[in-house]
Amino acid sequence: MAELVPSAMIETMTAAADWVVVLPLVLCLMGAAATLMLRRSGRLTFMFSLLILVGVIACEVTLLLRVLDSGPLSMTMGKWLPPFGISFTADIFGAGFALAAAVVTLAVLVYAQGERGADDGRDGFHSMVLLLLAGVTGSFLTGDLFNLYVWFEVMLIASFGLIVLGGSPAQLDGAVKYGFLNFLATTFFLLALGLLYGLLGTLNMADILRVAPSANPAAMAGVAALLLLAFGMKAAAFPVNAWLPAAYHTPPAVISALFAGLLTKVGVYAMLRSLVVLLPASRDLLEPVLVAVALATLLIAPLGAIAETNLRRAIGFLVIGGVGSVLAGIAIPSLAGVSGAGLYVFHAILTMTALYLVAGLVERQTGETDTRRMGGLYAASAPVSMLFFALVLATAGVPPFLGFWPKLLLLQAGLAEAGWSGGLVAMALILNAILTLIAGSRLWAHIFWRSAPEGAVAPAVASRQGEWLRFGATGALVAVVVAAGLWPNGLFEALRLGAPDLLDPARYAAAVGLAGGSP
Repeated sequence: MAELVPSAMIETMTAAADWVVVLPLVLCLMGAAATLMLRRSGRLTFMFSLLILVGVIACEVTLLLRVLDSGPLSMTMGKWLPPFGISFTADIFGAGFALAAAVVTLAVLVYAQGERGADDGRDGFHSMVLLLLAGVTGSFLTGDLFNLYVWFEVMLIASFGLIVLGGSPAQLDGAVKYGFLNFLATTFFLLALGLLYGLLGTLNMADILRVAPSANPAAMAGVAALLLLAFGMKAAAFPVNAWLPAAYHTPPAVISALFAGLLTKVGVYAMLRSLVVLLPASRDLLEPVLVAVALATLLIAPLGAIAETNLRRAIGFLVIGGVGSVLAGIAIPSLAGVSGAGLYVFHAILTMTALYLVAGLVERQTGETDTRRMGGLYAASAPVSMLFFALVLATAGVPPFLGFWPKLLLLQAGLAEAGWSGGLVAMALILNAILTLIAGSRLWAHIFWRSAPEGAVAPAVASRQGEWLRFGATGALVAVVVAAGLWPNGLFEALRLGAPDLLDPARYAAAVGLAGGSP
């Protein structure tokens, strides 16, 4: 043990400032328990949830600033020091994604308050949202693969509860498809963890960096393939993506927004962390598979969106197309490729959440979910049409919106890559942007530009307060997307500092206390 951990680390207690790594998780879990007890308290439950989220955001801003200044930060639970204890380790990517997740959750809660009745708090909605955020945050900040599995289970429990909230037949049907595929993915993940532990004797991420190079390459490639399958299913990558558009349109739009912004992003982040950082040699062996999956996901997803008439099902295919962009960065793990993949995850957390929230506004104003029965909404609500169109441009990667910058980095990575794979990925990214723009413009034209169908009946007008809450939350999130695209210097500075830690994780291992040493 002394060979693995410096003596100073054994003798020194965890500094109080280091608890900022786990405080967001503590707040989410304790908040979920407290809101469950307060679920009959009406508005008090909402206000308490907002207070918890503000605290989580404050902690994560502090964590991100500290990581930007000093590099990765880690703490390990109890007196079981690494690699035996459960470590939480934050680098720039993990801390940034956790902050983005908390911000969109805050927007979702405000939006939800605008459409929920006085008695709706009894269903435990706020508790499940905070529990889901705990799972997402834990996945972004954990330094242990088995702990990642635990947080996946927390997410699955909370998301399964949210998707059936209301109990309509469509929701139950979507829950079965969602639950079955995700349980299957979790099983593959657990099998991979068992094999990995048998090969290496550890699941601590920093310790895997130390011992994996000496393991059997063929066996490690098999483990990496299982991880690719498991995380690919959770991220909805082709060909295991059919569950997402079949499930995400069934719950209320506010829950769809939360799922689109958080769940698939955890899947692609786990893929990025495990294949690029932990098992780079195995990733190299799987590169042809990764390129093929990225190409298929990039091209097939927007074609599905073009063919779809249900608004939220179509947006689900756009979510899948974004997963293909991250896969492109994993397939070409240069500095530009990793930077583009990370920035795309950040962009998609914000943009996909906002796009589903705008879809909720559209469905509420038209009373329809099928775009064939919508129309004429530009005259009725020009601000909503502008929000929708701005998000379409951001999703397609049109400058100067936020989605343009990760696409640009990924294109640079593809064009700089020697061999056939880089050129194919670059062509697929361009085609994906064109097809996504066609799909989004088609939706916008059907919903806003063309005349309303004959005999269309306007739905009942909601309360003014609820309308302002929904539009305000959505507008604020879209404003963040637009502002980040117009002024991306801070994001590029974070990428400059954070992306090298994925390709050369020496600082990450040192933060845990496992730098150097023999296997």
